[in-house]
Amino acid sequence: MLRSRFWHKLCFFLTMALWVGCTGDAIVSNKYSKFYASFSYNPVSAVSQLYSACNSMGEWVIIRAVNSQFVFSNLTGETVVNRTAVQNYSGYYMGLCGFIVGVPTIPELGATSPVITCYDLACSNCYHDRSVTKRLYLQSGGRAFCNTCQRTYDLNNLGQILQGDGGINLYRYRVYFGNNTLSINNR
Repeated sequence: MLRSRFWHKLCFFLTMALWVGCTGDAIVSNKYSKFYASFSYNPVSAVSQLYSACNSMGEWVIIRAVNSQFVFSNLTGETVVNRTAVQNYSGYYMGLCGFIVGVPTIPELGATSPVITCYDLACSNCYHDRSVTKRLYLQSGGRAFCNTCQRTYDLNNLGQILQGDGGINLYRYRVYFGNNTLSINNR
């Protein structure tokens, strides 16, 4: 009888450990979008909006590809840069609609300081519900707004919905900033 209880308890704890381990992995793997993105820009310091977003907490920049140019815009203005032959040759893929890049004012759970973050410029709920790419617009206070579904997202807090009907957070991509280079890569 005692052995039976021991084995039942052991099996229960092992099952729980396995379940918690799998759940933890699932959370980590779902942190980033499944959509493909590939973009690199150097020198970041040449574009004031991009430099500010990569180096200042609470500052955000929108990055879009328009015709043969990259457009970097924030609440104070925009910079238009012609793509180089190297950028055209090496290729880039702007996710669904472009990117919103910045350093949040709130560190992620478990982190000691905020790190550079990248979201897709497309409203995740409009895309999820109707498979259409509706562009987001920056608002003050680290917010992004969708004119179509009227949702407001908090860029400083994992792209969560602040106002509007419930739904999913903004799509997020892997991003790296160092040596005056911004790289977004989600493969």
